[in-house]
Amino acid sequence: MNINKTLTLTIFLILFSSFALVIANSSYAQSNGPGIQFSFDQPDNPQKVSYAIQILIVLTVLTLAPAILIMITCFTRIIIVLHFIRQALGTQQMPPNQVLIGLALFLTFFIMSPVAKQVQTDALQPYLNSQISNEEAYYKAIEPFRNFMIQRTRKKDLALFITISKISRPSAINEIPTYVVIPSFIVSELKTGFQIGFLIFLPFLVIDMVVASVLLSMGMMMLPPVMISLPFKILLFVMIDGWYLIIGSLVRSFQF
Repeated sequence: MNINKTLTLTIFLILFSSFALVIANSSYAQSNGPGIQFSFDQPDNPQKVSYAIQILIVLTVLTLAPAILIMITCFTRIIIVLHFIRQALGTQQMPPNQVLIGLALFLTFFIMSPVAKQVQTDALQPYLNSQISNEEAYYKAIEPFRNFMIQRTRKKDLALFITISKISRPSAINEIPTYVVIPSFIVSELKTGFQIGFLIFLPFLVIDMVVASVLLSMGMMMLPPVMISLPFKILLFVMIDGWYLIIGSLVRSFQF
């Protein structure tokens, strides 16, 4: 009850203070000088409207940048595989999430660097030099990402989303809309990431089964097999240089 009274009193004080500031500002403006005024005037220069729209578009893109980075690049497959490695080792929070996400981001930058260079050459620089329009810059910028996604998307997933979207069957791969390519690419990346994760799990699963069988045969049923198998899994992973093999194979899987 006291908490409710305190909260009500606090809200009342905030509203009263705001109302007092507005009244004080109005009286000061009438007596001593101009105050703060809000008005909606029609712009006399259409270029101001164009600049405002461009700023709004840039802010929107910056807001959606994390989702764009995750969905139309190789980040999804990489982070799934890295989490499968940690689960297969059974090291709980080692490496921590910050390390895995940071590694996935830098690998994404490394793999997507040719695409970024093509976007800068074909779209960004001509647009900054006022050689192409906004619409042409958009299509030139999205085209390298479309090619990257289409080359790594299964035809089965593309056919699924073409059927769901109820569009006419395209005669060429380049005629598929971008809003169909992106979810198809995401589904393909999820499947590929889980396939790689399954292959990573197999050798460590064998170690867990062998350790559990040995402990059961020795009558140590109360001893958790994970406590015994964890050092062996880490030793195996270090001896075969697991990070080198997995990261190298993961990066090569995106090179066509």
